Amino acid sequence: MGRKLDLSGLSDLEAAHVLQVVQRDMRLRKREEERLCELKQELDEEGSRCHLLSHQSCFNQRCCIRCCAPFTFLLNPKRPCGDCGYNVCRSCRVYNKKSKGWLCTSCQKNR
Repeated sequence: MGRKLDLSGLSDLEAAHVLQVVQRDMRLRKREEERLCELKQELDEEGSRCHLLSHQSCFNQRCCIRCCAPFTFLLNPKRPCGDCGYNVCRSCRVYNKKSKGWLCTSCQKNR
């Protein structure tokens, strides 16, 4: 990052183009950093909400920890997440082929 480029051999037009590319790269890096910061904050909020709900007696046996939808035997069965262990509904989980198990969407994002 601290290296300096020698642009003395470039024409003004070429140097301007290099400057545009570097500025675009800086904007993209900043946008990606902001996106990751927002994702981390979202995951932290989700984790604390789930932690609070898990302390309610039998809440996660009856309802999805992520969206609070009630579980039903055929239409919306519960499955435990392979990472966090919470029961999640059909819309809040994805199948991970690598580990051959279910992950909640929050843990999938975290990975």
